[in-house]
Amino acid sequence: MKYASGPDDILPMAEIMGMSGLAFMEGIRDGALPAPPIGRVLNYHVTEVAPGAVTFEGTPTFDHCNPMGTVHGGWYGTLLDSCMACAVMTLLQQGTGYTTLEYKINVIRSVPTGTRVAARGTVQHMGRSTGVAVGELRGIDDDRLYATGSTTCLVLTPSARAASASPKA
Repeated sequence: MKYASGPDDILPMAEIMGMSGLAFMEGIRDGALPAPPIGRVLNYHVTEVAPGAVTFEGTPTFDHCNPMGTVHGGWYGTLLDSCMACAVMTLLQQGTGYTTLEYKINVIRSVPTGTRVAARGTVQHMGRSTGVAVGELRGIDDDRLYATGSTTCLVLTPSARAASASPKA
């Protein structure tokens, strides 16, 4: 997995918008495009990409623990936000973007450090203006459910982006 190591490694927005969301995510999975640096920091990476579904795998380490010595809820949240939002991205047409409007995470049980997990996001609804997805975080070796999540993403069409960028009268 090749992670972006500086701003110059991140594709320009015009280049990202020149491909479908599915092609973009496949490029990251296949190593043709750099993975985002947050994956290196939080120790996770994309492993599966399909229309409407994305899976990340990761392993929390001691560096991801809170002051009580357990894996910080932000690690769960970031991993689930990534898989759910990227699942929505796989259904975007060329020239269309998205942003997360909201997400919710339910931690079922603590993931012990060193436990390999898979986070799978699946789109439940894809419309012109929003995409809705759900996610599960499960142990790879024991299929144990550690957390679930849901997200709503705002779909950004070229006209919506242009309107939001134009000055107000």
